[in-house]
Amino acid sequence: QVHVVESGGGLVQPGGSLRLSCAVSGFTLDYYAIGWFRQGPGKERQGVSCISNSDGSTYYVDFVRGRFTIYRDKAKNTVYLQMNSLKPEDTAVYYCALKRQCADTIIAGSWGQGTQVTVSS
Repeated sequence: QVHVVESGGGLVQPGGSLRLSCAVSGFTLDYYAIGWFRQGPGKERQGVSCISNSDGSTYYVDFVRGRFTIYRDKAKNTVYLQMNSLKPEDTAVYYCALKRQCADTIIAGSWGQGTQVTVSS
């Protein structure tokens, strides 16, 4: 059974850093691409980053490129999102989800429960 669990969120001051984790089970990271998404207050869910299952290629949306880094630890079956230089507008619930490939749509029902990130002074 496929399962994803996000963790690592919290309260951080502007300019600070957090590392989010997406622990997966029921499959290996060679099988699915993993995407990070977020949903801010009153906003729609949006894609943030993705890491490919085939070769570990990474993708970022413009508003996080240069500040966020996605990477994986295949031994731990975990994908991480290192977030630096955080801004108040990064405040959101962050989710990970599965894709066949990063360019594909999200696999239905593969969302985790999310982890809250709050950037505030």
